[in-house]
Amino acid sequence: MTQTEEQSVDTQSKSSTERRKATDIWVYAKIGLTIISWVMFLMALVMAYYAAPDTEYGVLRYYDIEVRQFWLTPLTGYLYILLWLSALGSYCALLVDKYRSRRQSDNAHFNLLFLITVNMIWLVFILINIKS
Repeated sequence: MTQTEEQSVDTQSKSSTERRKATDIWVYAKIGLTIISWVMFLMALVMAYYAAPDTEYGVLRYYDIEVRQFWLTPLTGYLYILLWLSALGSYCALLVDKYRSRRQSDNAHFNLLFLITVNMIWLVFILINIKS
C-alpha cells in the first residue's frame, strides 16, 4: 500500500467514527415537543368524541330518543386550539430535527410527518363541517 492509500483509508476511518459525545438540549427539546404534540392529539380525540354530533342508531329512533345533530361550539373551539397546538409542536420538532440531523442514517421521523398531516386534514374537516 502506498502512502496516499494509507492516508485515504485513515481519513475515511476518522470520518466514519461517531463524534457525538452526548445528547444536547436540542435533542431533549425535540423529544419533549414530540411527546407534547402526541398528548395534545390524544386529548383532541377525546374532545372530538364529546364535541361531534351523535350518531343516530336505529334503536334510538325506535325509542324516540333525541339525538344531537350539531357540533358543540365551546368544545369545538377547544378542539380547534388543541389541533393547532399539536400541529405547531410537531412542526417545531421537525424544524429542530432538520437542523440537528445531518447524517443520512438519522431517523426521518415519519410519525411527526403523519401527525402534522392528520392535524391539518382534521382542521380542514372541522372548518368545512361547522360552516355548513
